[in-house]
Amino acid sequence: MPTVILASGSVSQQFTGGQTEFEVEATNFRRLVLELERRFPGFGKQVEESMAVAIDGEIFQDAYAAQLQAGSEIYLIPKIGGG
Repeated sequence: MPTVILASGSVSQQFTGGQTEFEVEATNFRRLVLELERRFPGFGKQVEESMAVAIDGEIFQDAYAAQLQAGSEIYLIPKIGGG
């Protein structure tokens, strides 16, 4: 199963009870977001709106169609605002 790693302690406290790494059964990023929302209500929306995504070391601007492998590592990183 793919592994999700949160790079933000505040996000993990808010949505996952402090858990920063967990496995999610999903074959693409869209399904991963839906599973995160199911497990941790509100977290899927948070990922969509304010998290950057890196899958197996590659940063994605639009990860929705990205395929995931059994050993994939998905890093979720808060976006940095700028002006």
